[in-house]
Amino acid sequence: MTDFNKKDFDPKAAAEERKAEMEQMTSKLEKGVKDIFASGNFKKYLDFCAKLPRYSINNQILIMLQKPEATMCQSYTGWKDMNRFVRKGEKGIRIFAPAPYKMQKEQEKTDVSGKVVVDKDGEPVKEKVEITVNAFKPVSTFDVSQTEGDPVPTVGVNELTAAVEGYESLLNALKEVIPVPVSFEQIDSGAKGYYHLEENRIVVQEGMSEAQTVKTLVHEASHQALHSKEAREASGETKSKNQQETEAESIAYVVCQHYGIDTSEYSFPYVATWSADKEVPELKASLETIRSTASWMITKIDEKMQEMNKENELDDIIGQIMEVSDEGAPFDQPEVHQPEGFMTVEPPVELSDLQKEQDLSKSADVLMDMFAGEKTEVSADVKAEEKPEVNTDEKAAGKAEDKTAEKAEDKADEKKEEKKTSIKEKLAKGKKQEKKKEQNKAHDANIKKKKGIIK
Repeated sequence: MTDFNKKDFDPKAAAEERKAEMEQMTSKLEKGVKDIFASGNFKKYLDFCAKLPRYSINNQILIMLQKPEATMCQSYTGWKDMNRFVRKGEKGIRIFAPAPYKMQKEQEKTDVSGKVVVDKDGEPVKEKVEITVNAFKPVSTFDVSQTEGDPVPTVGVNELTAAVEGYESLLNALKEVIPVPVSFEQIDSGAKGYYHLEENRIVVQEGMSEAQTVKTLVHEASHQALHSKEAREASGETKSKNQQETEAESIAYVVCQHYGIDTSEYSFPYVATWSADKEVPELKASLETIRSTASWMITKIDEKMQEMNKENELDDIIGQIMEVSDEGAPFDQPEVHQPEGFMTVEPPVELSDLQKEQDLSKSADVLMDMFAGEKTEVSADVKAEEKPEVNTDEKAAGKAEDKTAEKAEDKADEKKEEKKTSIKEKLAKGKKQEKKKEQNKAHDANIKKKKGIIK
């Protein structure tokens, strides 16, 4: 790359050069869209979409045309922020980046009700307003294979085919993300699942393999998202049966491929017939529908799984606290010996409430000590007198005292259990309050590290 010389820079020539590159990229893009629907290229595009689900349809195709083996792309600065650096001599992958600009525009003035304001002659009053124009410019991005440095962090579920726990986490996240009821039933027709249009619910065949269950659930969730009555009314579009099945199956393929579930048996028999008479804008719109729905689903699943992981971490912390001593939590009894490496936890509780709980516990302990002392004195008196027999009244009094002491002990135990439960609830409440604040920040940071800056 030659050094930039400000004296030799020609703004007009640079603008013409940029315009020519944009036209060339747009031409490649249109040809790429047509090629995707030919022969086996559709499945290859879906594979690529699974690797870079958050890029726009235009940039996905441009990256695929220039570097089909790419798996994770970021700008030069984006990699630098992750302490990775583009190797010398690597050629950038050219994509579109937003470049909005502001301009002054003269238009007719309107009042608060939206009516055009007129002057005394009845002519519309003109005014100048500032508007933002959406535009794009060509920029470079680089694949992870073109960089070196710190290891790249991963987000989400890995090796799902090898771990039942991974499947269970994904299945639970899916059920949380899907906005309609999901049930697992015996389907006599032989279908693996269906979305009930009238009842607005999803049914999945029970007893299938974990992988097939996830695939079917994502497929039917795609039907619900794109082909429900509400979705049809919102889009105003009538889609053929072939188009609906192609969209649902394509989204299921992208999501499953993204999470490492085997997709080798997937096929798309309707694609060639359905796309034969479509123009490039229609084909691109269909690809964008598939891409955006799959991207939305992947993003929501990742967010839900991160949320569930945080809840599991909270349960582990509370479990450690309760295991430190049978007598209670370490912040209830600071004098309890803590094992080496134990994590100090400061729960978000009201100190006044905690003091009341501690006072109740101490009262119970005092009551226990009092009854224990009385029992000891009775026993000592009997022994000192060395009477061979104790009369009936003394036996009754002793039994009454024993029962009273037992009740006091039970009551003290109940108070301690209530105290543990109260602490756990307050810990959970505090975590949930912080969760929303952390969620967006943590999610955005992880997504940037995993998939690159969204284009």
